[in-house]
Amino acid sequence: MAKKSKFPDPQSQRPSAASPGPRRVAVVGAGMAGVACARTLAQAGCHVTLFEKSRGFGGRMSTRQTEFGSFDHGAQYFTVRDERFALALQTTPDVVLPWSANTVRVLDALGHVLATTPPRREAHYVATPGMNALVRTWAQPLADAAHAQAPRQGAAVQLNTRVVRLSRDPIRPNGWQLHTEDQHTEGAQGIASGFDQVVLAMPHMQVQDLLRASGLEKGAGQTISQALQTVTVAPCWTLMLAFPNAAQPGLPHLGPQWNAARSTHHRISWLAREGSKPRREHIERWTIQASPAWSAEHLEDDPQRVTAKLRKAFSEVTGIRAEPSHAVVHRWRFAQTQTPLGQPFVWSPELNLGVCGDWCLGHRVEDAFISGLELALAIA
Repeated sequence: MAKKSKFPDPQSQRPSAASPGPRRVAVVGAGMAGVACARTLAQAGCHVTLFEKSRGFGGRMSTRQTEFGSFDHGAQYFTVRDERFALALQTTPDVVLPWSANTVRVLDALGHVLATTPPRREAHYVATPGMNALVRTWAQPLADAAHAQAPRQGAAVQLNTRVVRLSRDPIRPNGWQLHTEDQHTEGAQGIASGFDQVVLAMPHMQVQDLLRASGLEKGAGQTISQALQTVTVAPCWTLMLAFPNAAQPGLPHLGPQWNAARSTHHRISWLAREGSKPRREHIERWTIQASPAWSAEHLEDDPQRVTAKLRKAFSEVTGIRAEPSHAVVHRWRFAQTQTPLGQPFVWSPELNLGVCGDWCLGHRVEDAFISGLELALAIA
């Protein structure tokens, strides 16, 4: 006898019909899941407003620009297994390129190669000129529509805007309004009203915090809150190093011959030479991601202390002991899913409120895309 799922069938969670006219949907979060959801809803004829607390699109598909070149300090690459993801990528052929990373599978703490060929070869892809380019490109039609429609309907994309609370629309009791804060101007607050449905495409703990701030962790929202309690996501400290002197004429690149590695060093789980990715600057740059356990243990440490410890580990693994001209760390509080939700999204028909994200299915870029896509298809 088939085992009964602890979650409702996603198809049974299909949202009910909204008010006459184009359905107005607020999508909170402009990472891969949020943009995949927003653009699918827009293509289905919904009027979508996309809210993002940061200044740009991408979420953890992030790229940081520096005077020494760019760093993909979030997602390093992605794979393609789902046909729907493959079809979507075909719409942006100039943005996505394969990355021949020459990846070493495992390193010991002294930098010795233990295995050079992964047991399963799978193509790795990156967006160019940085990982954030794919989400930014897919979000561009929404931004263009926002600019064209602004005089009539208000902006459909609001960057630098943190959503701090949800409440019922006083004019439309079944609708929603979003209470926001401008990230650029201290104390600047606003209210966006008139939404039939709301999608939260955010890390699961941030969803929990927003539900709690909105008084929605109980009652009809309890279904969402309880489901999210099963999810666990590990943090990650990321170190970015640049060695511009290694790019001088006649000097080879620093360190090992490989360009990326999964490490068994207790501090480091991943290293990548940024210049090995297609259409990147050739200045010697490395992105180093700490292990989940070490990141959790040192989550609240001073960034300078974290930088020093990860630089030491980097030298031990790669043999590179030169002084970098650029050494900066970034802390991701929610980086890699350890225990996923187990279904592509959660929808509350009583609230007309749904959540999606990579953490619903796993930790890969493709998981985020599928989660956002399937929630949008259910709504539309």
